[in-house]
Amino acid sequence: MADSLVVIRAGTTDYDLQGRIRGTLDMPLADEGVAEAKAAAHRIATPLPDAVYVAPDSASLETAHLMLQGSGLRPRQLDDLANLDQGLWQGLLVDDIRHKQPRVYRQWQDNPWAVSPPDGELLEEACGRLESVLEWIQRRHPRGRIAVVVPAPLDRLLRWLTGGEALDDLWARGTVESAVVELPLADQWRRSPRLERARA
Repeated sequence: MADSLVVIRAGTTDYDLQGRIRGTLDMPLADEGVAEAKAAAHRIATPLPDAVYVAPDSASLETAHLMLQGSGLRPRQLDDLANLDQGLWQGLLVDDIRHKQPRVYRQWQDNPWAVSPPDGELLEEACGRLESVLEWIQRRHPRGRIAVVVPAPLDRLLRWLTGGEALDDLWARGTVESAVVELPLADQWRRSPRLERARA
């Protein structure tokens, strides 16, 4: 099975800069996102990953291609790495939701497992997709360093599933330092007990 998983957050888009919820909306990288992708290239260069898997959105694909330029590696797109579907909140400003729907906003912040945006995807459903991807990667790669490029907040969901990192605010993009995180994978990785506890 793979020895480690490098989780790479896709570069910034204009919606991220504006404080809008992107969800599954397809957006290209902003200039800042291009710079982030090039910086990520230096952080994964030694050693290069054995394989790179990428979410099927423009920002993630562009991040992966910029990051791997000249390396000879080709990213493979996986549909189950698609971003968390934020339903009718996609495209809205986070501040607008905070002011216009304060009760639902508080529920989402306090216990995102118990509520989803209207017509959106539950965290449990997204985590189920991610667990299937992790299991598939483990079967396909007996050893090695595997990278995945995904949009926020999917990067944090992956890091929570594999490393137990705190989810925090799922609408915050995190720091530049947290854009590339390498996590060791357990010898016998199985479906996360954290997800079982969250379901309870």
